[in-house]
Amino acid sequence: MRILSGIQPSGKLHLGNYFGMMRPALELQERGQAFYFIANYHALTSLHDAATLRANTLNVALDFLACGLDPACTIFFRQSDVPEVTELTWLLSVVTPMGLLERCHSYKDKTAKGIAATHGLFAYPVLMAADILSVQADLVPVGRDQKQHVEVARDIAIKFNLEFGEVFKVPTPEIRDSVAVVPGLDGQKMSKSYNNTIELFGSEKETRARVMRVVTDSKGMADPKDPATCNVFQLYRLFASPDQLSAMDARYRAGGMGYGEAKKALFEILWDTLAPFRARREELERNLDFVEQVLLAGAEKARAAARKTLDDARHAVGLT
Repeated sequence: MRILSGIQPSGKLHLGNYFGMMRPALELQERGQAFYFIANYHALTSLHDAATLRANTLNVALDFLACGLDPACTIFFRQSDVPEVTELTWLLSVVTPMGLLERCHSYKDKTAKGIAATHGLFAYPVLMAADILSVQADLVPVGRDQKQHVEVARDIAIKFNLEFGEVFKVPTPEIRDSVAVVPGLDGQKMSKSYNNTIELFGSEKETRARVMRVVTDSKGMADPKDPATCNVFQLYRLFASPDQLSAMDARYRAGGMGYGEAKKALFEILWDTLAPFRARREELERNLDFVEQVLLAGAEKARAAARKTLDDARHAVGLT
């Protein structure tokens, strides 16, 4: 079974990225042949600073490897190192109905947030389909809010196969309902777009400051508090053991604990849990040649898979 997932280097990765995409992807490494990529072509829809894109791309590679990606069993690469994907995008675009793209909610959501309404932003679901179909992925793990992306890829694959013959495997989304939505500092979903994130590898000072900015209600120290509605508690539960969670729940409901104390407990458990990742990342930063070798070796394997798919597609449409 082939598994494919990608993440944009549009900014520094945060807790929402880790719990929403990275950790589930890392847990899938041993279920099949995993293809995980840094989606720097996709990032160009919103990021137009070359130096920042290069730095972000390297940071994503460091972050993934630090958090446990195993290059011995996972094919890890930069999207831009597999140019076959862009040619395949054109072959898919000639069978992609305009109506299919017009129904994609992501374009509307992003333009509503002020991202320029470009052709790249409008047509990027076709590039995403090429990412998936180029390696003939069986399984694409996504959150429920991203299910439409895989459905578009399925529709395009079926349309191409009907038009030109069987070339593409139709992928299956794996919906990760069990993955919690990570609240940001303001209680909305944690997202770079909302500027409400806690960075995965921020400095101790900055991480502590951001934790202390998490929005809470106005209940006083003596008041009992509802853990189910508290952003601090929802973040704490991502790191806590069952015993730790039970104890914190009891303290909330009993009263006598202020939100400042709860935030300090959140910072401490977050900082301690991520300590091994930080140590590994510092080690990788001292060996960037190794990181580059991992990405190039992954790209070579991904290109081999994509080249075969592209050759089949070119033959099917009559280009060879």
